Amino acid sequence: MEIRLDYMKVRPESLQTLLKLEGYVQKSGLEHKLWELIKIRASQINGCAFCIDMHTKDAVAAGETEQRLYLLNAWREAPFYTESERAALALTEAVTRISDAGVPKELYEQVRKHFDEKQFVDLIMAINGINCWNRMAISTGMIPGEYQPAAKK
Repeated sequence: MEIRLDYMKVRPESLQTLLKLEGYVQKSGLEHKLWELIKIRASQINGCAFCIDMHTKDAVAAGETEQRLYLLNAWREAPFYTESERAALALTEAVTRISDAGVPKELYEQVRKHFDEKQFVDLIMAINGINCWNRMAISTGMIPGEYQPAAKK
């Protein structure tokens, strides 16, 4: 496998734009382990091997358990996720597949039981961010396997 093109070299501004969004979410106060679950779940739906590889490694470095990572694509049937994580994961799926059914009122209300208005916006920004990263990685042919987390978070 070969990368199609290195978008970071071709248009460094594109990377800076994505990093700005990443910085916003990082400063939002969204719990780091939840953010990694969101990134992994959206990446699973989108089929982004590069991002799945990266974010499972980051999640482990942040203290996430292998069991929860292994079962993430079947989170509805696994008892290892909190109600707020379940709400965020359901929102992740709905926003990632927005053209299927939008974000139904019932889901919005479920998420709002666990997250206030600002946190809801932050969740949407986090979900949109990873969806953008997925699309860049898939479109440019980024190859999984080489990423190593910087440090335990």
